[in-house]
Amino acid sequence: MKIGLMSDSHNNIEWVEEVVTWFQTTKVDKIIHLGDEWEDVVKWPDIIRVPGTNTEHYKNPDIPNRFILEFNGWNVLITHTKESNKEDLSGDINPKEAIKSNSVNVVLYGHTHIPSIERVKGIIYINPGHLKPEDKRGSAPSFAILNFEKGMLGVNIIDFKTKNIVLSKFFTK
Repeated sequence: MKIGLMSDSHNNIEWVEEVVTWFQTTKVDKIIHLGDEWEDVVKWPDIIRVPGTNTEHYKNPDIPNRFILEFNGWNVLITHTKESNKEDLSGDINPKEAIKSNSVNVVLYGHTHIPSIERVKGIIYINPGHLKPEDKRGSAPSFAILNFEKGMLGVNIIDFKTKNIVLSKFFTK
């Protein structure tokens, strides 16, 4: 299953539209937006999304801040932050508890604006970066493509401007 992954667009709708079009052209099966901003992808009802922590949507108990999905045998936590946050609601999934209980193999998160792919203590953490023209944290705008196969996961971080792969890793279960 091929997943398009983006995060932290912060109302930059023009770039979100460009990335969504790129995902559609490359024939992804699903698109996920990891928050900041929830509203940036509202015109595409099929996009899976979670809100960013500093938004009114994060405080709405009717909108899940985190959830777990399964892609080809991989259990994936979809979240804006890879750890609990002071803004979490009482019913939110605790990432540490989900990991401890072996409920997830992969954590997809945003928030830091820094693209990252790493495996820590058996858990794969993926941050696609951000979609902002200027970012004080120093990383160029980026997004990601994930290929979930039975027993294998391929991850590519893509530079927004050039559409070149800037980071690539493969994992087995």
